[in-house]
Amino acid sequence: MTAGAPPPAPHPRAGEVGAPSAPGEGETRTTVLITRPLPAAEATAARVRALGRPAVVAPLLAIRVLAGDLPEAPAAIAVTSGHALAGLPARLHGVPLFAVGAATAARARAAGFAVVASADGDAAALAALLRRDAPAGELLLAVGEGQGAALEQALTAAGRKVLRRAVYAAEPAADLPAAARAALAAGTIGAALFFSAETARVFVRLARAAGLAENLGTIEACAIGRPAAVALETLRWRRIRLAANPTEDAMLALLR
Repeated sequence: MTAGAPPPAPHPRAGEVGAPSAPGEGETRTTVLITRPLPAAEATAARVRALGRPAVVAPLLAIRVLAGDLPEAPAAIAVTSGHALAGLPARLHGVPLFAVGAATAARARAAGFAVVASADGDAAALAALLRRDAPAGELLLAVGEGQGAALEQALTAAGRKVLRRAVYAAEPAADLPAAARAALAAGTIGAALFFSAETARVFVRLARAAGLAENLGTIEACAIGRPAAVALETLRWRRIRLAANPTEDAMLALLR
């Protein structure tokens, strides 16, 4: 640990709330900071506002579709994020698609995929679903750049032929968005939502660069999974909360 750095917070369990840094602070700070990429950030903001809380949309990752060498007729497609869908051409819409969760499955149906199944969980749940229900033949694993290696290895070990292709890249923001900087400086943020470990890491770096790392002590950081929570532990928050499962519903439940 670097001399003078704050000690890391203990690892939160699902739904656990750590002890507030100053009990009684922050009750009037109701604004929710949403850091996930567009367009999902706007959809999340609408749900947050429906709960009666203001929202600040501050995407920290920009999604860029990649032109990939995709197979003509895979037996099935697996996606670990809704971001992958834009990189899949319409000619693949008739191929069975297996999604990591219900939100990604809904986006796949809206995009035109006819046969969609959801693992309703994480990558491990998706691997189990694919082993059980995916048709025989080549499986296209459509992922973000640099992602999906562990899932590919798990499926290959189970005897599946897997073709992993990066169909999008998540590019980090160079600076905190102006709306986020202003709200953090004003002290109006009561909670911040982090839907990935990468987003959490980008926030930590940009908050420090903006000189706002000391403005977080009244904010609850809500993490979708343990890797995101671990990334956030290097900053001093009011508390870090961990979603009961990796879904938007579970994240919003932390705000109630």
